[in-house]
Amino acid sequence: MKQLIIFIRKEFYHVFRDNKSLLMLFGLPIAQIVLFGFALTNEIKNSNIVICDYAQDIASSQIIEKIAHAKNFNIKKKIIDRNQIEESFKEGDVKLVVVFPANFQKDLYHSRKAQIQVIADASDPNTATTLTGYITSIVRSYQQEINAAAGGTVHIVPEIRMLYNPELKGATNFVPGVMALVLLLVCVLMTSVSIVKEKEKGTMEILLVSPMNPFVFIIAKAVPYFFLSLINLTVILLMSIYLLEMPMNGSLILLYFVSSILILCALSLGLLISNATETQQAAMLISLMAMLLPTVLFSGFMFPLENMPQPLQWIANILPSKWYYIIVKSIMIKGLGLMSIWKETLILSVMTAGLLFISFKKFKIRLQ
Repeated sequence: MKQLIIFIRKEFYHVFRDNKSLLMLFGLPIAQIVLFGFALTNEIKNSNIVICDYAQDIASSQIIEKIAHAKNFNIKKKIIDRNQIEESFKEGDVKLVVVFPANFQKDLYHSRKAQIQVIADASDPNTATTLTGYITSIVRSYQQEINAAAGGTVHIVPEIRMLYNPELKGATNFVPGVMALVLLLVCVLMTSVSIVKEKEKGTMEILLVSPMNPFVFIIAKAVPYFFLSLINLTVILLMSIYLLEMPMNGSLILLYFVSSILILCALSLGLLISNATETQQAAMLISLMAMLLPTVLFSGFMFPLENMPQPLQWIANILPSKWYYIIVKSIMIKGLGLMSIWKETLILSVMTAGLLFISFKKFKIRLQ
């Protein structure tokens, strides 16, 4: 332990003496959180929805049929119990619920006015706004059809309710994605570069022939970046809550626990990259290509995964950033606990354990 502590202290000295490393560790997260939080927007074309039909009459069935035939929607299931609405949103992939009240057709033809309720998951505000707009358009189309057929005037009024983010703040969607991007990019980049730097300077040979266990050397390299990444996470959370007014409805301890798993996963990836490269430039290029583009494209915070072809959605499933993004939104915005995100947490943990095993197994203790 004394040897390990000495090497950890040495790595901290190396980090704090390198201005470029400090800029990358602390400047990059702040710049990204400001940029993504304030400047970017997106939209979605389709999503899974749930139908809650208390009426079960001809009018509600006709509107449901129109929704089912719209390319923007996929009706995941139909329910008749309002208590199931909250459970549907907790499943994670349902973005909207359409509720038809009892006596919908009777109100429509006798009172000449009826209401339907549209409940959207506004943790992604652009998706919620787009989907409610599509539903409103379908309802208006049906209203025009029956007015033309009956020769009278009836009104169907959609009552819109934005769940989790009623003010439709864009930061609610982008901050969880930026958290995944920053933690992965910084951890992978810094770990891979720090180990390759030893190869370039020729000190790796000295370390490997010394009495020290090579795995102690690996741990000593990773520990500083683990704790510095937790500081990064704290900075991001403080800026998100106090600057961007992000909610924090769930457990902060659970969020730090899951983030620690992701950081370990990223450190393992950095170790794998360092094992495959001989120069810092190559390590940086591979780290950027392996983390930046996949996280931006396939985590779901920039481009909706539902719009992508099935093979690309399968690729997204093997990326840790997708699962971390879902977990952060569930904890911070929806206030869910471990019982609601256990599947995503388990997947992330299995990925981390697998990458740690492969990283230690493939680490070269002999130089060619």
